[in-house]
Amino acid sequence: MQLISISASAGISSFESPCAEYGALPLSLDELLVNHPSSTLLARVSGESMVDFGIFDGDVLIVDRSLTVTNGDVIVGFLNSNFICKCIDTKNRMLLSSDGYDPLQISENDEFNIEGIVVSSIRAHRSLSLLQPIGE
Repeated sequence: MQLISISASAGISSFESPCAEYGALPLSLDELLVNHPSSTLLARVSGESMVDFGIFDGDVLIVDRSLTVTNGDVIVGFLNSNFICKCIDTKNRMLLSSDGYDPLQISENDEFNIEGIVVSSIRAHRSLSLLQPIGE
């Protein structure tokens, strides 16, 4: 993959591409987005409950399993056998979603396990069929 060393405008123009003047630099998405390769996993999102956090249906999450969870992190994990992606409120033992979705209180009776912290997300503008989605 090549990285073009200029910022790209989202506008449309009939002029020659400004990219023609610049050489391309080598780029690895692994090097750019993954700090701990041996403890990183990818997951595809299904649902709209995290849009206020910039996570949309169909996005691919880059999840780091080696990081220590802090208050306000977006995590993936299991809550009572359901694979989830939520923002964690460690002070109040709650899982938060976008406006319009009720927060989930984590009780002593719940089976709750954090699998990792979402460090990045990738938005595909066409369907990606390689990864199975995370349920709501």
